[in-house]
Amino acid sequence: MKLSNKISLISFSLGIFATLFAFRLMSNNVEVVHNFEPRKYLGTWYEIARLDYKWEKGLDHVTATYTLKEDSTIKVDNKGYHTKKGKWEESIGKAKAVDKVDEGRLKVSFFGPFYSQYNIVALDKDYKYALVIGESSKYTWILSRDKTIPAEIKQQYLNKAKKLGVKTEELVWVDQN
Repeated sequence: MKLSNKISLISFSLGIFATLFAFRLMSNNVEVVHNFEPRKYLGTWYEIARLDYKWEKGLDHVTATYTLKEDSTIKVDNKGYHTKKGKWEESIGKAKAVDKVDEGRLKVSFFGPFYSQYNIVALDKDYKYALVIGESSKYTWILSRDKTIPAEIKQQYLNKAKKLGVKTEELVWVDQN
């Protein structure tokens, strides 16, 4: 096989791999909320619990603030206090609907063209409490408009998360005081 054919085959294979990888990231089959109203979801949410991962390790007092931008994307402003470092940390990103605007399925980017899924799988009618699953059940958040969440909502969301494969015993309960 000629060198140019080998290079073409390698390039093609890498292209297929990249496409399959991107599809895997964006093809989570969890059922999301319907009749979703993005404007009602805007504003500040307090992180009540999460499955810890490297970008949030050691953070308490975590909030996520969503603001509608002129181009119809949503600015995502995540803030948290790193207890060991003794300082506030912040990440700014953007979100947009994956397909239908009235479904709670968004894609979020903090790193240029790379997006991750943001699936709103539970949301009360008043948009006060939300359960969010990322591209897999390893990325899970329980959010509230207040610094606390009622016990019955907490249990309801824990039950739903467990049914979706979330290791709820590994949730980090965020200090919001």
